[in-house]
Parts: sequence; C-alpha cells; structure tokens
Amino acid sequence: MKASAIPKASLDPHRNYVDTFITVAPDSTAKEGTAPPVRDEVPTIPQLEFELLSKSPGKWTQQELQFAVHLRREGIAAAEAKSRHRELWEAFFSKSHACLRASALPKKYGWGLRFDSDGRITLVSVESSEYARIAAGREAGTKIVPAMRSRRAM
Repeated sequence: MKASAIPKASLDPHRNYVDTFITVAPDSTAKEGTAPPVRDEVPTIPQLEFELLSKSPGKWTQQELQFAVHLRREGIAAAEAKSRHRELWEAFFSKSHACLRASALPKKYGWGLRFDSDGRITLVSVESSEYARIAAGREAGTKIVPAMRSRRAM
C-alpha cells in the first residue's frame, strides 16, 4: 500500500515526529548502520522497518511505517488492506504503540532516523558525515532526541 493513500489530515501530530533527528541510543555499541539479520521465515519488526525505509527513503511517516509493518506481520493482503483501510487503521491506532525512539534500528543497528518537515523518515547511518553533522546540531530547526536505552543507566 502506498503511503500517499493516507490523507495527511488523518495523521496524528502527536504520533509523528517533524523536523526531528533520533540519534543512536546512548548505550548502543553499533559502529555503523547494519541491516537487521534474517532470523526466521517471519520477518521481524526491525527487518520490516529497515526494508521499507531503505527501499523508499522519505516516503513514510512514523504512523504510516508502523501501520505498514503491522499489515505485513499480520499477512493482510494489499487488496484487503485497501478495501478495509479506514477500519484497519482505526483498529490499529485505537491502541497505543511505542514511538520509533524504541525501535531496534537506532537502539541496536546503528541508524539515526531523520524526520523532515512533513514527518517523512530517512535512515542515516551512524558512521556517516551526515549523521555527525545532524547529531552535532548543525541542521537548523531540527530537534535532536536520543533513541531509548536498551538498559537502565547505572
């Protein structure tokens, strides 16, 4: 399903980041951005997030990405997703979901998440000069927030 199928007005501003950069978690040991490993026949959430974001940079908002991952994990066919879109969207977002600060991509796999002024996400590898520039606060108007730690601070 195309992200554009979701009217911008239906995107909840409290569930989408705008002009924000989520840095790699402070306790991450990642030295470079890597693809999450394939484990089982059923793709993991980090695998699906990585696949969607790496194939289509700047296409997805947080809500759109979470919903697309949900549809794939549940095995909901594109035709059914299209015909029942509103119902599925409302059912999925009737429950709370962790934001992408809790994603394994910035916590474990070395990816910063750059949200533009429309909330669209681009992956930025931790070893890149772009990551260093944005994380250092050299992108005007961009709020910098760290990914959540995997462990409590000692």
